[in-house]
Amino acid sequence: MHPSISQSKKIRSGQNIVFIAGKPEELPGDHFSAKELQYIRKEFKDSKRDFFTFNNLDQWLFVRFIREDKNEYKILEEMRKAGDLLGKTISDQKIKEIVLYNCTGSKNTIIAFTEGLSLGSYSFRKYKTEKEKDTLKGPFPENIGVYSAGLGKNDLTELSVIIEAVFRCRTLINEPNSFLSATVFAREVKQMAKECGAKADVLDKKKIEALQMGGLLAVNRGSLDPPTFPVMEWKPANAVNKKPYVFIGKGVVFDSGGMNLKPGDSMSTMKDDMSGAAAVACAVYAIAKMKLPVYVVGLMPATDNRPGPKAVVPGDIIRMHNKLTVEVLNTDAEGRLILADAITYAKKYDPALVIDLATLTGSAVRAVGKFGIVAMEEDAENELGLLKESGWRVYERLVEFPSWEEYGELIKSDLADLKNVGPGEGGAITAGKFLQKFAEFPFIHLDIAGPAFLENADSYRGKGGTGVGVRLLVDFIRNITKK
Repeated sequence: MHPSISQSKKIRSGQNIVFIAGKPEELPGDHFSAKELQYIRKEFKDSKRDFFTFNNLDQWLFVRFIREDKNEYKILEEMRKAGDLLGKTISDQKIKEIVLYNCTGSKNTIIAFTEGLSLGSYSFRKYKTEKEKDTLKGPFPENIGVYSAGLGKNDLTELSVIIEAVFRCRTLINEPNSFLSATVFAREVKQMAKECGAKADVLDKKKIEALQMGGLLAVNRGSLDPPTFPVMEWKPANAVNKKPYVFIGKGVVFDSGGMNLKPGDSMSTMKDDMSGAAAVACAVYAIAKMKLPVYVVGLMPATDNRPGPKAVVPGDIIRMHNKLTVEVLNTDAEGRLILADAITYAKKYDPALVIDLATLTGSAVRAVGKFGIVAMEEDAENELGLLKESGWRVYERLVEFPSWEEYGELIKSDLADLKNVGPGEGGAITAGKFLQKFAEFPFIHLDIAGPAFLENADSYRGKGGTGVGVRLLVDFIRNITKK
């Protein structure tokens, strides 16, 4: 459950209020005593204090000041973090309703604050006992009112949809594999499509076999559960594009590493290896629910990767959906195999652009950590530029890696057309280069392995599945409608 967000037309007596301002002079004097205003001015000037709390027994008043910065993106991110920080106090005090009072001239500031407050309230409690759930009642706040000039008719409605989509994405990622098999994931995708008005289809194992998707079938060989390939399509009559934007998400619902079994604790969070597929499903859900006039398609190949009796072993050679052969040297480099088949399948849509999202490599984590997304492009320089802009706006920042032809030489096989891993160095790049071999259209690869799942809470991103990619893709598509 996420907080209900609505626009407030007026302020009522006794409401709990958060004032967002640039300086004390912007605060409305009728809500504070002269002594309180004097205290705020002194602390703001002398101690550089930017957050104040007043508990008037029947009413809470909070004040958050925004410090000037030339970088608007940084200001908006600070506001998201400030919203999350305030949420901790609201939760501790079990405050059910709050009004955010915008004293600045910027609607983007109050939207960012609302976003951080809302996203920070997420928790995954499905498997808590009822007794334990009773101690965690929430979320707090339940209702957020926004009092601000300049808000458009759909600003808060669209924000609510995005928050819901991120929450759904996080929940899909946090679900254990004991519940979320590839089959159940496909069912969840169909349910979301039904709710938002998008079209959904699921390629089952027979269809996958008929299409000769050798990569997806190979990864699935060690599993007891069949693979699935959900397809989600939003094609409104007023779409600004004839050729669709196709999003592809890696849907490995659990990754043991296969016969190259993962060591030690590195397997404990591998339910998150479908974060890309979850982000794609929830981004298309949000785009459709917001009725954005853009034709988009989501492709989500899904399976688990297990060391079963018939599992692929190192040295095996498989034939992909596009007929290329691949020598599998490491069964833990499985994501690129299922994504490659999906990239080939995307050709049927004659796409304007294909973007894949995948928790693909440890190399990406080692390169940029949790702070960024590794990005590579092929024939999509302008589109990547727009995506970078979106990355800054939502603070899911992209770090572009090179796509030089020399990296392609590193994945040539002596026995097959390609091998699924290169040498140790440049692993994130050779993985992206492998995928580019299957793309016959403008293509962007996003490796989200760093920020997709966090073992320690990071502000409004929380702990566990973060839902990274949802806000990024939605903002990218919204930007297209404006341009």
